[in-house]
Amino acid sequence: MKSHTAYLTFNTAERCEIINITSKVEEELAKSGIKEGLCLVNAMHITSSVFINDNEPGLHSDFLEWVEKLAPYSADGYKHNLTGEDNGDAHLKRTIMGREVVVAVTGGELDFGPWERIFYGEFDGQRAKRVLVKIIGE
Repeated sequence: MKSHTAYLTFNTAERCEIINITSKVEEELAKSGIKEGLCLVNAMHITSSVFINDNEPGLHSDFLEWVEKLAPYSADGYKHNLTGEDNGDAHLKRTIMGREVVVAVTGGELDFGPWERIFYGEFDGQRAKRVLVKIIGE
């Protein structure tokens, strides 16, 4: 069995943002040479997310508005913020949107449904954060 590990770095312009990272993951898959296996994509920060959904801007706006309603930003509205942080909401948003995805690799390609793409969700941005891409297989 072969494996390939890569770290992608993102530094968003906005505090909350959704980025399509499918092409970057596909580049790592091509580098790996793996034709059959699994690809793990994992947000390595507790205020960011990786998830699979449709690449439709209206939907992305809906996601950001929805998580903001569920966990609104507030510099002093969360007990976590008593530690000197101001990102209690971002921790909750990450929990809602998910930490990682696993995609089957078939014939050297990510084996998606018709509209599926991989996204990085940032909820406490404007600084560099990493995403792990781990591909295993043959």
